[in-house]
Amino acid sequence: MPKPTKKELDLQARVDELTGDLQRLRADFENYRKRVDNEKTQLTELTKAATIMKLLPIIDTVERAITHMPAELADNSWAQGIAGLAKNLDKSLGELGLKRIPAAEGTPFNPAHHEAVVMDEEAQGDQEVIAEELRPGYSLAGTVVRPSMVKVTRQ
Repeated sequence: MPKPTKKELDLQARVDELTGDLQRLRADFENYRKRVDNEKTQLTELTKAATIMKLLPIIDTVERAITHMPAELADNSWAQGIAGLAKNLDKSLGELGLKRIPAAEGTPFNPAHHEAVVMDEEAQGDQEVIAEELRPGYSLAGTVVRPSMVKVTRQ
């Protein structure tokens, strides 16, 4: 096997250099593509959360209206339609990944999910639990978008 000439060695070095540059460029592009995809996903989730945050006061109002509906309107078709609207709204928001944060009476208080606005100072015990949910809280894809507003007591 003949010894490679200086020109052949220079060409091989240049080919190796360009091959390395191409590999780095491919890796950089792949990283860029992944970062852009991740940013698009984050932007989509952020937009979804912002939209849902605008809807939460409406959901609260509809739920209060249903909760405080007079007994004489219970069989009224219009009132039943409003109740159906609330169920459809809950279903649609659930399909978007919105979940109500559990805050039933006796549920352990979790400051990451619940906002204590009233504390029963007279209660005795070492564990803080929810006495009453004052406003429902919601999470979107595992992230709290609005904590539950609760009254807390001790057991």
